[in-house]
Amino acid sequence: MWNERYAEDDFAYGTAPNDFLVEQAGRLPEGQVLCLAEGEGRNAVWLAARGHTVTAMDGSAVGLEKAHRLAAERGVRIETRCSDLAHFEIAPNTWSGIVSIFAHVPPDLRRRVHRRVVGGLRPGGVLILEAYTPEQLRFGTGGPPVVELTMDLATLEDELAGLVFEVARERERDVFEGRYHQGLGHVVQIVGRKSEGD
Repeated sequence: MWNERYAEDDFAYGTAPNDFLVEQAGRLPEGQVLCLAEGEGRNAVWLAARGHTVTAMDGSAVGLEKAHRLAAERGVRIETRCSDLAHFEIAPNTWSGIVSIFAHVPPDLRRRVHRRVVGGLRPGGVLILEAYTPEQLRFGTGGPPVVELTMDLATLEDELAGLVFEVARERERDVFEGRYHQGLGHVVQIVGRKSEGD
């Protein structure tokens, strides 16, 4: 599915970074940033332009090829890793920042990934996450077609135990990102920091 979607000439979700990431990126410490399920690279390239050392991972080689092309157009460099999230190893205590923007996967896999995320952050490292909630299915403006792939705040607070939440909310907001996110939606937004003592 994703190779087919990213094979389109246009960027499926645009080339501009996610609004919530732009709003919160100042919280990211200096150092290496990992972008999960990054697709065509819009967030990774923007972070690289801000001076971060960025690795973009995604299961679609087609998407990551476009990410490299976008990085070249913007005059920045990113690393990419082509891997399914189920098999992607997040090395412990490695990342200053991890970014998860609309990375919707089945619940069992999501729980495993989120435990790896908490473990993978360095002390003081920050997770920035935005995802659609179950309420999004009423809006029909993008996101997963089934409730099982959505996320809610209570579940995320449990799955991301070990982080101190600087932002943790559900809200309605306009999301205009390429062809596939178009209009008012219902999202959950998280900024979580791993405590310095961990």
